[in-house]
Amino acid sequence: MNTPIRRTSLGVLLMFLSLFVAATMVQVVQFDELREDPHNTRTLLQSYETERGPILVNGEPIAYSTPVDTEYKYQRVYEHGELYANLTGYFTHTQGATGMESAMNAELSGQSDAQFFEGLTALFTGNKPAGAAVELTIDPDVQQKAYDALGDVQGSVVAMDPRTGQVIAMVSKPSYDPNELVVPSTQEVLDKYTELLEDDSQPLFNRAIGGNLQHPGSSFKVVVATAALENGLIKADTPLPNPPKYTLPGTSSIVYNPVHGQKCGDGETTNLKIALQYSCNIPFADLAIQLGADKIRAQAEKFGFNKPLEIPLDVTPSVYPTEAMDQAQVGLTGFGQFDVRVSPLQMAMVSAAIENGGVLMKPQLVNQVVSADLNQLQGPQVSEYGRVMSEETAKTMNELLLYSVSNGVAGSARIDGIDVGGKTGTAENGPDEPHTLWFTGYAASGNTHVAVAVMVEKGGGVDSASQDVLAATIGQQVLKAVLEQ
Repeated sequence: MNTPIRRTSLGVLLMFLSLFVAATMVQVVQFDELREDPHNTRTLLQSYETERGPILVNGEPIAYSTPVDTEYKYQRVYEHGELYANLTGYFTHTQGATGMESAMNAELSGQSDAQFFEGLTALFTGNKPAGAAVELTIDPDVQQKAYDALGDVQGSVVAMDPRTGQVIAMVSKPSYDPNELVVPSTQEVLDKYTELLEDDSQPLFNRAIGGNLQHPGSSFKVVVATAALENGLIKADTPLPNPPKYTLPGTSSIVYNPVHGQKCGDGETTNLKIALQYSCNIPFADLAIQLGADKIRAQAEKFGFNKPLEIPLDVTPSVYPTEAMDQAQVGLTGFGQFDVRVSPLQMAMVSAAIENGGVLMKPQLVNQVVSADLNQLQGPQVSEYGRVMSEETAKTMNELLLYSVSNGVAGSARIDGIDVGGKTGTAENGPDEPHTLWFTGYAASGNTHVAVAVMVEKGGGVDSASQDVLAATIGQQVLKAVLEQ
């Protein structure tokens, strides 16, 4: 073969190789990215060819598709839109999908691996393909009670079963109506989405699992107390120093108990039981420094801090700082300040592990997935997240938190005839910023067990005691709603 022919053949071969590589990139490597691209009109229209499956709560649809006379053929309808918006999210033709609409998109659209043969059968029989129904673990009565209990405040409530991990209520306020994002008019959708995006109250955030994570304040003392017990640093009645004020090492910054200038109880010494009863900051700052950041972080991470989680919604990891801290900063983390930030789900997980004897169950929002021909594709996914503390430590923490409610600052969570354990928190966000209010706790009656976390943003303007009443009272109402069923 002469040189010109060889060069031409090589050039043709290189062109075929380039074409092969480009086709492979488009059809394999970039397939998912291109399919999800909002500018891909063909894929968008195809997604509306199939009747999307409903999202159910207690067997009733809270999101479903209805036929419309447009190019999209189906439009989503959201029952009780604002009540469930942080769970359902939305499925739109301009802004993509969020919430369960996104997390369970494969099942809802009929494209999951488990639905392959069903789709193949529909192809040969001529039946119209349809997506699967996704039933949530949410209890509608508890969801409504939690929503009502929050009232007009900005915040979130999460309730879960400590024995199974099933989430039975997840509320985020302020909310929005996803029906306003699925109207046929593209311009109306864009205008409403822009309005929500620019709203200072950030209604599109699911505060239960993400958004701007908040300082946990004194509710984080539950984690520090667990770490102190697990590491053998103290017992519940070990005497602890009881000064009226405490200067953080290497600084001029002074830590006070909730009432400035007062000791933690009346004695010359205090202990862990009293410190949790009155939510004293000084003992916990001192304990945190004695433990050190590594031991507190290790305990926090057993609860789920600093780790990704899908329920199947993506949960923003709660944070215990991983960077080096000085002793003063570690001391501040002892009562949930400095750079400690959490979600309500995370704090519900903390209480759930204690109520469940030290074993944390993996939180889960999906009860079952049922195909259009009524085959169960997925049942309840009950699994252990892990053991986060010994049975002995769990027993001690349970006794301490029960006492915190029955005889301490968390008293607004009491329920007559029911043992309630819990801890309040009031987190500072800066000298001119309102506080974030917390309650995390649990209760049980018969075979019914429930753990709860309440977070109220912008709770400033009232004294500390009143703030504790607000968060704990909301928590008490949600606990009662579960136990009285």
